[in-house]
Amino acid sequence: MDNVSIIVDDLEAVIAFFMELGMELEGKALIEGAWAASVVGLDDQRVDVAMMRTPDGHGRIELAKYHMPEAISGVPEDAPANTLGIRRIMFAVDDIDDVIARLRAHGAALVGEVVRYQDTYRLCYLRGPEGIVIALAEELT
Repeated sequence: MDNVSIIVDDLEAVIAFFMELGMELEGKALIEGAWAASVVGLDDQRVDVAMMRTPDGHGRIELAKYHMPEAISGVPEDAPANTLGIRRIMFAVDDIDDVIARLRAHGAALVGEVVRYQDTYRLCYLRGPEGIVIALAEELT
């Protein structure tokens, strides 16, 4: 897998949210014109794109802010976990409580609770800016 794309409205807020998770901003670019639109099946487009890279360099998230055509909402921001489509991205963390506290400063809120899965993991779902849902997994040693 090369990357996962997330369409956003507030590009800077979402960049800051993922940077708090340890992701690095790889670069930003304006993508526009018929050539790019034809790839995604639009008549024309103007999109700001930010590429975020995981600290290990093995994964990336592409954040896209559409100026033309304007983005449309496909599901409610507070869609539950059983909504069709991609619902979350999971991140392995060393200290789940610390990460939750840091992400709350960026508007994140727990979807449910922090739970323990056997003697293996502590897990939770968080809803961040623009309804983006992430999961955190802290391996227990």
